[in-house]
Amino acid sequence: MSTLTPAAPQNTPPGPTALNTGRTRRRGKARMDPTRNNTAAGIAAWLLALLFAVPVLWMILTSFHSETDAATNPPSIAANLTLDAYREFFGETSGVSPWPSLINSATASILSTVLVLLLAFPAAYALSIRPVKKWTDVMFFFLSTKMMPVVAAILPLYLFARTVGALDNIWFLILMYTSMNLPIAVWMMRSFLAEVPEEMLEAAQIDGANLLLILRKIIAPVAMPGIAATALICFIFSWNELLLARVLTGVVAGTAPVFLTGFVSGQGLFLAKVCAAAVVISLPVLFAGFAAQDKLVQGLSLGAVK
Repeated sequence: MSTLTPAAPQNTPPGPTALNTGRTRRRGKARMDPTRNNTAAGIAAWLLALLFAVPVLWMILTSFHSETDAATNPPSIAANLTLDAYREFFGETSGVSPWPSLINSATASILSTVLVLLLAFPAAYALSIRPVKKWTDVMFFFLSTKMMPVVAAILPLYLFARTVGALDNIWFLILMYTSMNLPIAVWMMRSFLAEVPEEMLEAAQIDGANLLLILRKIIAPVAMPGIAATALICFIFSWNELLLARVLTGVVAGTAPVFLTGFVSGQGLFLAKVCAAAVVISLPVLFAGFAAQDKLVQGLSLGAVK
């Protein structure tokens, strides 16, 4: 009597169901990867933020140290805190007050920013809402003025200021800051005004509004976040500018950055005083940034998404 032996199992290719199951598992794993990527991106962003924040925090901490402790190598974190550097900056021990320089910086920055906005707003209108012929060439001309470094123009500017008697004059410095910030302001405000709906302008024209009324009542409120962002950036550029102020001004029209460089000396210790001066001079820009941060975010994001 013969017995039946079972046949050996054969390797059969996977069916459609098995293939779909494998694909589903791979897709499930792939869906988990974005979470890991977001976590890695978040960690990298925090590390980058710390990389920029640590020098600023170290500068603030150093400003509260004495000159001897600030100059130690390696630096001492647990050194005694003192306000001697700030007393030196405000002239309690040196007798030199920083207020004239701070007032000069505020005057030059605020007035130049106002002039830039008054000039850039109609220029941006002519290049965006009612574009002139060959407006791209005009935009390239504005951009080309920023291609030449300031060092290349500083000698002619100095000779011109000396000839006309404008050295150490705050009004000439305001004029320089206005010409320095005008191209970037036109570029920024053009992109902001380009987002103004044309239907609003047409409705205003049908109602009989003239150009000045349209600019003041229609366009300006809509583009206010962009105008605020432009004003803040121009103010920061003017406040932080050093080269023009260093060459074109002296005792009368010297600005805060020029006053800060006066603490740097080839003899003695000055690190704590420089850090204290940098902290005080940075405060107006920080306050302006915090006060206009909502407008700044809206303005810089305006026109980013169509």
